[in-house]
Amino acid sequence: MDVKTLLLQQWASCLDEQDWFPPLEKALEDITFEQAIWKPADRTMNSIWELVCHLLFYEKRYLMRFLGETANEPQAEVNEDTFRLPTETLEDWKKTKQECFYVHRELGKILAESEHEDLYRQVPGEDNSLVLELKSLALHNAYHIGQIVSLSKMQGAWAGKRSF
Repeated sequence: MDVKTLLLQQWASCLDEQDWFPPLEKALEDITFEQAIWKPADRTMNSIWELVCHLLFYEKRYLMRFLGETANEPQAEVNEDTFRLPTETLEDWKKTKQECFYVHRELGKILAESEHEDLYRQVPGEDNSLVLELKSLALHNAYHIGQIVSLSKMQGAWAGKRSF
C-alpha cells in the first residue's frame, strides 16, 4: 500500500468511515446543543463544541495555507484560543459542525487529487509537507474524537451498543 492510499484511509476514518474508533460524523450525529456546550463540574475538560472548534481551527488554517489564502486563515495567539466558541446558539453549533465536515472533505479532495510530488511539497507557513501535516492532523483528530466520545459517555449520550 502506498503512502497516499494509507493516508486517504486514515483521513476517511476521522470523518465518516468506521475503523478502530468512531468517525467524527457518527460521534456528533446525536449530540444536542446542550450536550455540545456541557462541561464536567470540575471544568477541567473542554466541551464537545470547543473540541470541534479546535479541530476546525487547525484543519481550516492548513487548508487556507495550502490554497495560498493566508489572509483568510484563522488566527490564534495561543492554543487555548483555538477552542473559542462563536455565539452559543443552536444555529452556530450546526454551522460549526458543517464547516468542520466541509473543511475535512476539502482537505481529503486535495489529498486524493495530489500527484506523488505534491505530497512532499512544502506548504508556506508550515513545517512539513502535505503528507506529514495530514498524517499529524489525522492523529490529532483521532485523539480529540476520543475525548468527544468520553464527554458523550459522561452525559449518557453514547449508546451502549454501537457498531464500533
